[in-house]
Amino acid sequence: MAGKEKRDFCINCRKETKYDLREKSIVKNIRNKAYTFKITVAICQECGEEMNIPGLIDKNIAEIDEQYRTAEGLASVDDIRKLMKIYNIGKTPLSQALGFGEVTIPRYLEGQVPSKDYSDIIKAALTSPSYMKQMLMKNRNKLTYAAFKKAMTAAENTERLFSVSDKMLGVIAYVFERLEEVTPLTLQKLLYFIQGTYSALYGKPIFIEDCQAWVHGPVYPEVYNLFKDFKYDPIDDARFVLLKGTKDALTDSEKRVIDLITNTFGIYGGKVLEKITHNELPWIEARKGYGDKIPSNEPLPQKQIMQYYISVHQKYRIDTEDGLRTYIHTMLDSPSRQTI
Repeated sequence: MAGKEKRDFCINCRKETKYDLREKSIVKNIRNKAYTFKITVAICQECGEEMNIPGLIDKNIAEIDEQYRTAEGLASVDDIRKLMKIYNIGKTPLSQALGFGEVTIPRYLEGQVPSKDYSDIIKAALTSPSYMKQMLMKNRNKLTYAAFKKAMTAAENTERLFSVSDKMLGVIAYVFERLEEVTPLTLQKLLYFIQGTYSALYGKPIFIEDCQAWVHGPVYPEVYNLFKDFKYDPIDDARFVLLKGTKDALTDSEKRVIDLITNTFGIYGGKVLEKITHNELPWIEARKGYGDKIPSNEPLPQKQIMQYYISVHQKYRIDTEDGLRTYIHTMLDSPSRQTI
């Protein structure tokens, strides 16, 4: 089935022919209930009949299984794997932690469909670190100390996601969707530019968190604590499965501003974005009296950020990508700290 030109033996044409892969709806009865599933079929380009292609039956089984689980609201194999990754726990310890038999999770990973009750437990653990902590405490006598400690530490770390506002989580989730790779440094600067641009255009902050003037530019401390373990590497965080749907709570105007920022500032690395902030008045004012490498946690007031970006908007029209690009180039062309 791989390759540009798909060919196989057609039993109707009695020869090897080209075929196309198409979607087909079928109805199957499972436990006395009818379900409509969409499966992939191979259609001969010459006779128009379905062809038996190696591997297609397995694909159809997987398609039906996934759709059935979705229709019944059941946990998927992918859900279980994410749960294991988030909480740093093996399949047998996970079974024990959730109060199942030792072989239950291994069987689910092999394709057995979970009951509704067990599926609800899996989904609750996947969406709530506090629930997972409760289950770990309830069943800790079934786990080895090492497995319990690792999973509990992961659960406690995962709870830190909820130390920031829902709006901040939504913005972060949407930034991750828009950009392929985001380092902690890049994320911090993008959040600052999003806050400044949104507040200038709409007269209010997009999220409630305040940032501080650190050595490497504006930083939101709560967000820093979430992703500090990634250091200079792109953020690859299994915990963000917990934020599925969070970005959908953003308004059209909020998404528009994030789109503007990711399409312009988002093409640069963290160090370039840092240079831009070092040429901006809010950070310069907050860092007065500090040497270049002297740490500080001086606040960058939201009102001051908004006023600065209002002045930027008046000069550059930052409600457009062209305006933002012009502003970026002006800041990057500055040989030293220079404001608009």
